[in-house]
Amino acid sequence: MLDGADALAIPTVYGQGLKVKSTEREGLFWTSKNEQGAVWFEARFQINPNLTIKSSSDQKVAETLLEILHAAKKLNESFLSSASGFEVVTEMNFPREWGLGTSSTLINNIAQWAEVNAFELLENSFRGSGYDIACAKSDAPLIYSNSKQPPKFQKINLAWNFTEDLFFVYLNKKQDSKEAIAHYNELSENKKAFIEKANKLTEKFINCQTLSQFELLIETHEDLLSSLLKMPKIKDRLFSDYSGSIKSLGAWGGDFILVTGKQAPLYFEEKGYDIIIPFKKMLK
Repeated sequence: MLDGADALAIPTVYGQGLKVKSTEREGLFWTSKNEQGAVWFEARFQINPNLTIKSSSDQKVAETLLEILHAAKKLNESFLSSASGFEVVTEMNFPREWGLGTSSTLINNIAQWAEVNAFELLENSFRGSGYDIACAKSDAPLIYSNSKQPPKFQKINLAWNFTEDLFFVYLNKKQDSKEAIAHYNELSENKKAFIEKANKLTEKFINCQTLSQFELLIETHEDLLSSLLKMPKIKDRLFSDYSGSIKSLGAWGGDFILVTGKQAPLYFEEKGYDIIIPFKKMLK
């Protein structure tokens, strides 16, 4: 996706909201809450004359947030200038460590607040492929590509009748997307040939009608990415005795995997992975 391959993406039912209120207090007061309503991050930013960090509960998070806000202000100079101060609260309805697009939903929300293009804001801050921005804007499955600018995405219908055999399993760790992107960008292979193969597989995934076809496509796609990324497949590395198929997602090899087979809940629970979400409960 980073180099323009077609991507099949499906938005999750989980998300993150952002509320903004003008205040007479000078500055930007930021509060982030988790799925239980508990505060996990707080910061205060000076707005004038320059947007800077005044205090924070986590310096690294505050610096990342400042980077996004600076990028938004460059795209819209009037952003953060309509009041003396702002109180901002973000709330998510899923555990932050799941890695379900916490950064992308934040960027999309800030873009709406700043009245700027979310894809441009992503490009000027986090970078990345932008598919998760498209997901944040959509309520249905879609095909996404950034091969041309602006990126294109189109809603599609998936006539899969085997989703009761599909599950998402959390691998008990959050993958670092920035590190994964950096690793990919260092690869010297001819990616054009890989993209052509990946696009053909994506089309076959969309038109897939049986579980056996779906599993074959997963195996083929995993082989393709493993050869490109020079990384072992997650099934070979951790679950070689599993009878179903396993698809790495997102920053390859971390966060969630997609697995096939009704035996999945029992198998992965016995392996110590207790967050197992049926396909229909995870996705829109």
